[in-house]
Amino acid sequence: MLSGLILAVVVVTGAILIWPRVANATLWRATITPLASIIGSGFLVLGPILVVSYGALAPFAMLGLCVVAYLFGSAIRFNIVQFDQTAKRQDLIETAESAASAVLAFAFIISVAYYLNLFGAFGVSLTELDDAFHARLLTTAVFILILVVGWTRGFSALQLMEQVTVSIKLAIIAGLLFGLAVHFGATLQQDSLQFKPTAVTGWAAFTLMAGLIVTVQGFETSRYLGAAYDGPTRIRSMRLAQWLSTAIYVTYICLLTYAFDAGTLTLDETAIIDVMQIVAPILPMLLVAAALSAQFSAAVADTSGSGGLIAEISKGKVPAKLAYTVLVGIGLLLTWTANVFEIISYASRAFASYYAIQAGIAAMSAQAQGRRGKAMLFGALTLLGCAIAVFGEPVE
Repeated sequence: MLSGLILAVVVVTGAILIWPRVANATLWRATITPLASIIGSGFLVLGPILVVSYGALAPFAMLGLCVVAYLFGSAIRFNIVQFDQTAKRQDLIETAESAASAVLAFAFIISVAYYLNLFGAFGVSLTELDDAFHARLLTTAVFILILVVGWTRGFSALQLMEQVTVSIKLAIIAGLLFGLAVHFGATLQQDSLQFKPTAVTGWAAFTLMAGLIVTVQGFETSRYLGAAYDGPTRIRSMRLAQWLSTAIYVTYICLLTYAFDAGTLTLDETAIIDVMQIVAPILPMLLVAAALSAQFSAAVADTSGSGGLIAEISKGKVPAKLAYTVLVGIGLLLTWTANVFEIISYASRAFASYYAIQAGIAAMSAQAQGRRGKAMLFGALTLLGCAIAVFGEPVE
């Protein structure tokens, strides 16, 4: 019965998302790109990590991550305004922008490894080959596929998948939240809500949070949609994407934290699959479908983005095809030498470095305009980004 209702929610949500009045609305089209990036792979691994590590405080940890991401987003939104309004900027700011692009290209390289390692883990999760070796083999095969396609045909055909997978992913997440809400209600009626103790505290709690910033990353994509949307639209869409993702994430973590026994959650990249089996038999299959489509499309997008950025930064001296080869080489090295949680930490550090530079640019611009309050806020965010980049730790 519940599986049927969940499927109905997925279908109805999907129908709404592809309804022309919604799908073709300018603000929604501008919002869907950052929203899909934020609610990506992290949604699948973040729940068990936070609940096991922070116990009953997991929703507050989730809210804290979202607030930090929103503050970094405010710096990038400030920079969008400055970029649109200022024809000539300070040389130091121009240099910092180039550095930010280089760091972002590197962050994309690590994030592709993160996406595809999750692809491998979820790809074998419901089979008899559910182990790290076969997951890495699958990841390796997809890396090679992406390299071959990038070298021979380009990514335009594969990128068409992204428009479809975004709606599928969001529809499945709606079904997941509905199923969790029903399960939470049943647990509440039985007076069986769980309030687990916090396993990680103090400095260790901060460094773990720092290592998870990549799970709420993605809002910065609005910064690079200038060819399609004007500044005000990109700013509004980034805010909307962050508000929606915060509501979805915090609701998800609340439902997960208090409605499941601590023994049902483990620190494993596919732990959510086993947990959802308790809610409804259809959910594991839906989540695997969402994971595979989301990871693949995100990996293609970031591979293309990284190749383009490297070609632009090097002024064409490093062609995109060579950049793809480097990306795949680093990705394969990470795949066979690190686990998913370590890759998540590396990616978090890389994106935190990018956010620190963007916040630094915003601080310089605000100071030049005499806006001391803004300058102090963005300066503090620069220091926070640097701290995350230095101290972020993987889940153990």
